[in-house]
Amino acid sequence: MRRRTVTSGGLDEVLDGLAPTPPAAREEAPAPSPARARDREELRTEFDFELPRGYVDDEGQVHRHGSMRLATARDELRPQIDLRVKENPAYLSVVLLSQVITQLGTITDVHAGVVERMYATDVAFLQDFYRRINSEGHTHAAVTCPLCHGSFEVDLSGGRLGES
Repeated sequence: MRRRTVTSGGLDEVLDGLAPTPPAAREEAPAPSPARARDREELRTEFDFELPRGYVDDEGQVHRHGSMRLATARDELRPQIDLRVKENPAYLSVVLLSQVITQLGTITDVHAGVVERMYATDVAFLQDFYRRINSEGHTHAAVTCPLCHGSFEVDLSGGRLGES
């Protein structure tokens, strides 16, 4: 391993470069373009959700709120070697969801057994949620009202109607 040494002369130059410039010497910098501002934003890697029905644990407690992280390539490859998936390819989504759900109510160890015991509507919701955050990068969906045919956007991450 190579070590770097900093001499006091090099340190003074670095500190001089970091020192604030007086207001008179500053020039107005042009505003960053929206693309550059977007590049500087932090990458959001975890998304909260609210299950439509909720997971009922062994004590009868219902867990509806949770969070899911973005999937990595390893998350998508690991289920391919799982024996349960090899025997039944439909089990792939159970294994995959169990790897990316970081919390479900008070449960922090979400494993395949937890996902197996979820209601089908909740698993379908989580599969769609996974697809949205990993392929589209957001949890918003465009919808159309069946009554007035008005189009609007909803956040699928669990916020209730009327909340901001």
